[in-house]
Amino acid sequence: MPAILLVFTCALWGLSFPVMKALHLEQALRLPQASTLFLSAWMQVARFGLGSLILLPFVSRSVRPTRLELRQGLWIALWGGLGMGIQADGLAHTDASISAFLTQGYCIFLPLWACLKRRKPPGMRVLVATLLVLCGGALLSGVRLDHLRLGRGEWETILAAFLFTFQILLLEDPKYVAIRGMAVTFVMFVGITAMFAPITLLLANQPLDCLSAGASLPACGLILVLALFCSVCAYLLMNIWQPRVPATEAGLIYTAEPVFTAIYVLFLPGLLGAFCHNAYSNETLTSSLLGGGALIVVANGLMQWKRQPHPPAVAPVQ
Repeated sequence: MPAILLVFTCALWGLSFPVMKALHLEQALRLPQASTLFLSAWMQVARFGLGSLILLPFVSRSVRPTRLELRQGLWIALWGGLGMGIQADGLAHTDASISAFLTQGYCIFLPLWACLKRRKPPGMRVLVATLLVLCGGALLSGVRLDHLRLGRGEWETILAAFLFTFQILLLEDPKYVAIRGMAVTFVMFVGITAMFAPITLLLANQPLDCLSAGASLPACGLILVLALFCSVCAYLLMNIWQPRVPATEAGLIYTAEPVFTAIYVLFLPGLLGAFCHNAYSNETLTSSLLGGGALIVVANGLMQWKRQPHPPAVAPVQ
């Protein structure tokens, strides 16, 4: 059950790529003078700020964050927020396909961390599944060895994957055994909003740009989708159910995200382009899509096949 819900989380995250791309195209037409750094920071503030407001009515006295939940939520906001910010800047300096491939670096960092912690090498199942995921991600992203170079964008993307590793590990830390997903997610959203708000103001050409960036019906609609589905729903599922899955396995499950993205871009760009009145074309079904997706599905099936039950590490679901 937890693994299935984490796959559904990937489906929600996968939706974010075409939505963010459509939002960037829409804003670039209205604010051609705005930098990509400003628009990326503004997107984090709008997305997680609105997410905080959506969650606020549910954070009653009974769900008010405890000191431990406040601590975990802020740490997740730090690692996850920094990772998303650095990843967004890296994407401006490299190809999207290479960025998507390198972001999956956490499926290597997680087993390495587990080896260091347990002082023993990873099992054959983890090694094979990791290799399948890397090959699948390379096929999905269209990465070629003769085209892979490590410049600013590539190093930033690798750094982002490293930061995402700590975000995933935080949810398996036994010291947070009594956390409630709703409270931690609310703290995480508020923390990311607070972190990027001053950055957005600093990067704006003028303070009015902070309002102009969202001053259109398409921008408001796309931000609502990002906040409700790709943030509130996705991170609630992650923060509630990931602690019931080993971190290494969760990292491999999360690599299903580009599979869903590859499916969405077959039909969503055209619909979003029509909504935003922009040219945003659908992509086509290729053998790389089928082969890469199949390898990632096989890798996750391998991790689930006849595995020993993982004892719950957290309190009952709230």
